Amino acid sequence: MCGIAGLILRQAASVDPAVVARLTAALAHRGPDGHGSHIAGNVALTQTRLAIIDLATGDQPLHAGSATLIGNGEVYNYRELTTAGALHCATGSDCEPPLHLWRQQGLAYAESLRGMYALAIHDRSSRQVVLTRDPFGIKPLYVAEIPEGIAFASEPQALIAAGLVSASIRPEARNELLQAQFTTGPETIFSGIRRVLPGETLVVADGAIVARRHREALPDGGPEPVGEAEALTRLDTALMESVDLHQRSDVPYGLFLSGGIDSTAILAAMARLNEQPVLAFTAGFDVPGAPDERAPAAAAAKGAGARHITISVTEAEVWRHLPAIVAAMDDPAADYAIIPTWFLAQRARQEVKVVLSGEGGDEIFGGYGRYRAAMRPWWLGGKAMRARGAFDRVDVLRESPSGWRDGIAAAEAAAMTPGRTRLQVAQALDVTDWLPNDLLLKLDRCLMAHAVEGRTPFLDPGVAAAAFCLPDALKTQAGVGKWLLRRWLETRAPWSRPFASKQGFTVPVGAWIARAADRLAPLVAAQPGVAEVARPDRILPLFRAAGGKHEGLAAWHLLFWALWHQRHIVGRQPDGDVFEMLG
Repeated sequence: MCGIAGLILRQAASVDPAVVARLTAALAHRGPDGHGSHIAGNVALTQTRLAIIDLATGDQPLHAGSATLIGNGEVYNYRELTTAGALHCATGSDCEPPLHLWRQQGLAYAESLRGMYALAIHDRSSRQVVLTRDPFGIKPLYVAEIPEGIAFASEPQALIAAGLVSASIRPEARNELLQAQFTTGPETIFSGIRRVLPGETLVVADGAIVARRHREALPDGGPEPVGEAEALTRLDTALMESVDLHQRSDVPYGLFLSGGIDSTAILAAMARLNEQPVLAFTAGFDVPGAPDERAPAAAAAKGAGARHITISVTEAEVWRHLPAIVAAMDDPAADYAIIPTWFLAQRARQEVKVVLSGEGGDEIFGGYGRYRAAMRPWWLGGKAMRARGAFDRVDVLRESPSGWRDGIAAAEAAAMTPGRTRLQVAQALDVTDWLPNDLLLKLDRCLMAHAVEGRTPFLDPGVAAAAFCLPDALKTQAGVGKWLLRRWLETRAPWSRPFASKQGFTVPVGAWIARAADRLAPLVAAQPGVAEVARPDRILPLFRAAGGKHEGLAAWHLLFWALWHQRHIVGRQPDGDVFEMLG
């Protein structure tokens, strides 16, 4: 796990070492264990390292012949790739096999990789730089066209901090963020900064992108005719193999345990694979009556024989740390789950450098209630995915955001490939944007803020192959999602009670906002970023009513936007608490 950045300039241009130094400094939080750079003519690569595998000799850049590689993430099947390809590696780094595969296979080098990665390879013989991102988009990568050529980095803020791009907002993306809580597609909220899409490989030569290649995350086609018994066998093989691969580490690791189906399934697999008790971390909240996952998580941990650490996230701590939490989300996602994720990472770093988590379980196994709604035709109560925005039911904005759903609609159309069912289309839609641009973005930024690596065993080619093309009835039955995963838990970990009713995960931000409304609302209303989009006189009534579902979501989005705008557009450092940041 690391931060990477670089410059690929036109042949006549030369690299400024000061710019490279600024890129490196801006990514230092992602890799506090060391850094390395490679400058050759018009190309510069730089990397900051969080040492996880091959602590002694795994420093980057890595070199082989005329090629040099830097990488962010983990290639879990590096041992198998080394053996199968008879690769002669000089280190034990998981990122060295991709470098040799590049020399053997060219642009096809990433087809056999299993893991989470953003890679940059400079091949001096072909005068090319190749940028590659993993198929699910677990690890981030951004590019920007600059006057001298192309710049890239693990985070947009690094490109801005290096003086390569200005912090200018795209209004379309702002509207999308306010309504949907995340942004879609290749364009980010910053003008001039684009995402390398999940599964995409870019070829850059002479300061310009000259070719693109794409690797899909999900299998093609519709459901396969497979029965439950065979499906359970396939799932057991795929999930156990994936969790085993995701545990490869030369440093201590643990698990984020929510008490829900997904993280409990990962816990059950880890308990089978580990001789020592699994170390699990769970967060709860201090609001009476708020959903609290600590009790079901404790029951799961006891059943698995895990060592269980819980934390309580208090209102006072949230107000104190929220500016820093939002500051970490430079590519913004207004998902309130950033709050417990940030605090869990802060606590986990005292014990481990790696945590596994259950992100992707709903998308791969069909867990969300919105999927069941999408399966039904409209005359039976069916509805499109994300048909309503956060501000559709509250009268706060100056004008109704137009076109905020265009990116979602485009991804939905692209997901409708031949043979897919309505459920598969809904799953594929979420895998395209919601997963990489919300859930995985949250996990990456909140954990990397504390130099912790997050791993997601459900987001693995083997698990996707075993689960995505299951018949719909093995994903959802009788109004219950993730059917096969629940059946797997029932057979492998009966202590988990996978069919028992479980409460949904929520963070009580609405209750916190409502209690602080009289002090907080005037500060939010006075922010220039908020005044552009919202009516100041409507914000106090909204915040006072934030205990309601729709009001609470809209109020949270405005608070997030106010803090985000102060940090990433105005440029104010996140010093002090929420009230000081906005004061």
